[in-house]
Amino acid sequence: MYKKEELKDWVQEMAELCEPKEIYWCDGTDEEYNNLMAMLVEEKKAVPLNEVKRPGSFAFFSDPSDVARIEDRTFIASLHKEDAGPTNNWIDPVELKEKMIKLYRGSMRGRTMYVIPFMMGPFGSPLSKIGIELTDSAYVTCNMKLMTRMGRDVLKELEAKNEFIPCLHSVGYPLEEGQEDLLWPAAPLEDKYISHFPEERLIWSYGSGYGGNALLGKKCLALRIASVIARDEMWMAEHMLILKVTSPQGLSKYMLAAFPSACGKTNLAMLVPTIPGWTVETIGDDIAWLWMKDDGRLYAINPEAGFFGVAKGTSFRSNPNAMMSIRKNTIFTNVALTDDHDVWWEGIDGPVPEHLMDWKKEDWTPSKNMPAAHPNCRFTVKADQCPVIAPEWENPEGVLVSAILVGGRRPTTIPLIHEALSWNHGVFMGSMMGSEITAAILSKNIGQVRRDPFAMLPFIGYHVGDYLKHWIDMGKRSNDALLPKIYYVNWFRKDEAGDYLWPGFGHNSRVLKWIFERTEGIAPANLTPIGYLPTEESIDVRGLPLKHGALQELLSIDTYAWLDEVKSIESYYQTIGNKLPKALKMELEKLTSRLHYENLNQE
Repeated sequence: MYKKEELKDWVQEMAELCEPKEIYWCDGTDEEYNNLMAMLVEEKKAVPLNEVKRPGSFAFFSDPSDVARIEDRTFIASLHKEDAGPTNNWIDPVELKEKMIKLYRGSMRGRTMYVIPFMMGPFGSPLSKIGIELTDSAYVTCNMKLMTRMGRDVLKELEAKNEFIPCLHSVGYPLEEGQEDLLWPAAPLEDKYISHFPEERLIWSYGSGYGGNALLGKKCLALRIASVIARDEMWMAEHMLILKVTSPQGLSKYMLAAFPSACGKTNLAMLVPTIPGWTVETIGDDIAWLWMKDDGRLYAINPEAGFFGVAKGTSFRSNPNAMMSIRKNTIFTNVALTDDHDVWWEGIDGPVPEHLMDWKKEDWTPSKNMPAAHPNCRFTVKADQCPVIAPEWENPEGVLVSAILVGGRRPTTIPLIHEALSWNHGVFMGSMMGSEITAAILSKNIGQVRRDPFAMLPFIGYHVGDYLKHWIDMGKRSNDALLPKIYYVNWFRKDEAGDYLWPGFGHNSRVLKWIFERTEGIAPANLTPIGYLPTEESIDVRGLPLKHGALQELLSIDTYAWLDEVKSIESYYQTIGNKLPKALKMELEKLTSRLHYENLNQE
């Protein structure tokens, strides 16, 4: 990290490298945001939306080559290759800097360099970190205004904190005198680099203007770099939502959940319960920073100030609170537009329009047989627009964590919900998470299952084995009685016909209720080889549209399928190598023994 007195020199040094036509220091005001948006509209890079239906909102359309996080072009340039581990792309930091300096040289020619002071975490929190992003993208600047705490107040905070994380970003499309700009400038794929230098706490991004590749406070700082800082400072930076559940008696508990992208995190964070008297409020929908206080318990803050959510599939049926959050003052990216300039995507409420402008800005009708919105289309909106944002979402002291949920898209094997036998067993459950690959990742393997420990596979800034050891070490600092209980959930189990067994969405509150009651020690459970499962009577299914026998199947365990799962986990653990914690090897061995014992008893 850099010290506050190094800020101006660093900005000047990067300006001399990138050669912008001017340097603009962002103040973070609404007036500044409005002026930037007006400029983007004038340049035809932003489309203003219907002022009646979607006031203060704008649509952007990316280059078709720049639509998602690019894991193949994301690098952890640690000093030693072994510190990056098997799950990261590693390049020698000296070699990578040489390559990128050549790309950066003159890359902002003809453009403005925006200096964005931003903070991840509430003002006054012991965990909050300051970043300074330099970018030549007004689109990125406007998104950072919504996603972070940004501007003059952060520079004042820098006086006290005295250190910042330097973040450099360029779209990689310099403009010569008289050259016309592109509507979405970007570099060719082979020149795209999203690079992290963990020892220096430094982030360099080049060639992509999209989301997590360019909004450097999000995945780059809040997870990849923060995970390294957290390991060194003994806290945790996790890809987790934070929600508040309140019972009819007025008792509130806070839960975290780690799901891979596009597996329902935002939906769960803003869930509307379908059981009377229960409420759910939102603390955060994507990232949680956790630390242990002197009482031996874990507390969490949401480091972000906004939501960067997947729009596709979002509707008043699936997530009414998200729909209400994006009624105004929202940036939409790669959605379709109706003829009256409102947004549309597959899965939104209402009939399919007869005509749209699709995300490629082409005419679209249903006969085209192509999605009108990109599968990874997004909305960016400030968190305080969410109608169920919890009053304590910006509490600098964080919220006490009672439960941690992990899970992903698994059509078979994994039951609806099970509880870990201990903290280490819970870490094992998080380590073996598997999910189908989604469109949030630029990948040829969409639909295949990959192991994704704690949904952090693309976001760990160091060796995955050391990351899992850090989870084990955090548990050693307290005891199981004080630590949150850990649960594995699977909303996506299917029957033989390929239909989902569980109705999901608001009905997931019934699972949260069981978890809540387990943390209170009042909900019954059955001890099984994989952990504690609810009894059928302990899940409140009154009024649920379940098929006959569905709940029994959702809570069933096929020991032979689980033994196949064990083989798959063993293969995955081999890829981690000798840094796999011994505690996790032991948990796998114990699970195998319990499954074999169960089979013997059944026979």
